[in-house]
Amino acid sequence: MSTDPTRSAPTAAVSASTAIACDIFCAVIDNFGDIGVCWRLARQLASEHGWQVRVFADDLHAFQKLCPSLALDRARQTVGGIVVEHWREPAHAGDTLEVADVVIEAFGCELPPIYVAAMAERERAPVWFNLEYLSAEDWVADFHLRPSPHPRYALTKTFFFPGLGPGTGGVLKERHLDAARAAFEASPEARDAWWRQTTGHAPPPADATVVSLFAYENPAVDSLLEQWRDSAGPVVLLVPEGRISGAVARFFGQSSFPAGTHAARGNLTAHALAFTAQAGYDALLWASNINFVRGEDSFVRAQWAAKPFVWHIYPQADDAHLPKLDAALAHYARTLPADAQEALARFWHAWNGAGRPDWAEFQRHRPALQRRAAEWAGELAQVGDLAGNLALFAKSQLK
Repeated sequence: MSTDPTRSAPTAAVSASTAIACDIFCAVIDNFGDIGVCWRLARQLASEHGWQVRVFADDLHAFQKLCPSLALDRARQTVGGIVVEHWREPAHAGDTLEVADVVIEAFGCELPPIYVAAMAERERAPVWFNLEYLSAEDWVADFHLRPSPHPRYALTKTFFFPGLGPGTGGVLKERHLDAARAAFEASPEARDAWWRQTTGHAPPPADATVVSLFAYENPAVDSLLEQWRDSAGPVVLLVPEGRISGAVARFFGQSSFPAGTHAARGNLTAHALAFTAQAGYDALLWASNINFVRGEDSFVRAQWAAKPFVWHIYPQADDAHLPKLDAALAHYARTLPADAQEALARFWHAWNGAGRPDWAEFQRHRPALQRRAAEWAGELAQVGDLAGNLALFAKSQLK
């Protein structure tokens, strides 16, 4: 895969200023995690660190789901002050190829050869990061910031590993996030407006358990829907349109479950929501009591929401994802009482294909899980946020 990474009009402004120029390359492998992380990182580097950021993405359709203002038919556009380039085979390389000060190769996507060659010819080599996938495993700290010399050019790539523990790159968190969450939770008016705008209904009664459900296809969902239907108290389910919608539709005897649909069986009421743009996803987590999340980006946001959550990790061949699941549990559940820790592990494993989820057991431990969720958000913040950690290291290399 290659592109014409020719810097457009914003280049002149960057060259004339002291802003650090940054190029982020992202190949969308599956779903929205890759572009979700890259877009969130791009916005934070631009807004909080004053960088001039350009994003190369090969799938604008997936990108547009998270950023609705993105145009699908433009090779180059500016969104929120960030230049977005459609990464595809060029007709020619262009005569004004310009390389950024910081180059981020997201998730091993491999830069265009012409761009790497231009990096080598630059008077001052750029800071080159290989941004890896998030993992909570212990080995991550050993490999974080490890250099990798290029076999042909006088260039060095630095591996940057997101993580949940000390010695890693941390995870993305905007400076305003805690204050925004606190304001939402403290305002009945804001929550009422959110419910009416998002679901078309007033907020549910205080005794209802509100659950957001964002997951990959999952055979365990049928059992869980039945348990919610038969639960002792009301359960209100918020389901963004996606890969789980078909199973929810079948449960309610419907052919589909598009945004705006409402259904009820027993003690379960469900609202189908439009796929949530990235900027609005946090409010969905804040409005819920328990959040089911999937992949990487929503997994991170659920941790900052400081609510109990259940993670559907991206499944890999030969169950290679399960050690990663257990590593995250080891961090997150570390200080829980033994019975709550075991219940959480059983539920997470069942949701990821090993057994049947026991909702009643999960509910019994909710007070302990709620306390731990708030405590964990504070612990995770001590690692530092990914954008800040990356910017600090890059600046140290640019001196």
